Amino acid sequence: MQSKQKLEYVVLSCVLLLSGVALLINVRAQAPEQAQIVFETTRDENNEIYVMEADGGNPRNLTKHPALDDVPSWSPDGEKIAFNSNRDWNSEIYVMDADGKNLQNLTKHPMPDGWGKPSWSPDGKRIAFSSERDGNSEIYVMDADGKHPRNLTNHPAKDRFTAWSPDGNSIAFTSERDGNSEVYVMDADGGNSHNLTNHPQYDSSPVWSPDGKKIVFRSERDGNREIYIMDVDGKNPRNLTKHPALDDRPTWSPDGEDILFNSERDGNSEIYIMDADGKSPQNLTNHPGGDYWCDWFDPNIAHLVSPVGRLKSTWGKTKQVK
Repeated sequence: MQSKQKLEYVVLSCVLLLSGVALLINVRAQAPEQAQIVFETTRDENNEIYVMEADGGNPRNLTKHPALDDVPSWSPDGEKIAFNSNRDWNSEIYVMDADGKNLQNLTKHPMPDGWGKPSWSPDGKRIAFSSERDGNSEIYVMDADGKHPRNLTNHPAKDRFTAWSPDGNSIAFTSERDGNSEVYVMDADGGNSHNLTNHPQYDSSPVWSPDGKKIVFRSERDGNREIYIMDVDGKNPRNLTKHPALDDRPTWSPDGEDILFNSERDGNSEIYIMDADGKSPQNLTNHPGGDYWCDWFDPNIAHLVSPVGRLKSTWGKTKQVK
């Protein structure tokens, strides 16, 4: 009798284990299996969210809706994409699966939400965004399901363009509280906000590097819209692009070795990639339609570093992390 019970226990344990594995595989199947870039484009004569391979190949439309869909942002696990849309006749924050399915409106508020990309917290549990629901553009944070929105800035000046730090402790944003657009940083609870750029010309759209040591941003301090980089304390700002065309909306590759940005150097807005030091810029999209805000996800990295030998896999290669 005991042997029969033991056998039944073993069989039941195996069934539960296999069910758990199957469930895990089913959940993870929603995330891309290779590096992909999500971006906003007008190539269908309407603002849509597209995704393409990291080399610019195989672009495909995820939203296919007559409303304006823009500024997409990957969740840290690559299973979701947050973006802005006016399909409910007002700018709202939406989320969908990585394949474009299971669309949900997260904000559902009569005042406009979203100015710049929604920014996921590193643990994927919260989303920072801008909203005008208090009569002015402010920085809000909500749970990833849209619940419990709260105002972090509460300032009469316009605050926009959020970006969460990799450690989850800080949020960079753009503010006009000093009379012109500057890059600020604050604690994740809204405290201790301070100006990083302190420059009379327009600075905007900050994004933290994956290692948390640098911030890339857009600036007009050289008389033209360019991509700049600085230390996280605002020191050592330097121009990476130095091109007469408009360069805008930068973001990092998951390994921190490259920067994506928009440029009009080919006559219309395209998505470019360059080394993190500004060298070797290349056009990824090469399409007559306008391509704009983009974000990058690589399942081989996903911001995780192996504790054994500190090896990180990127684009199918393995390298030593310094």
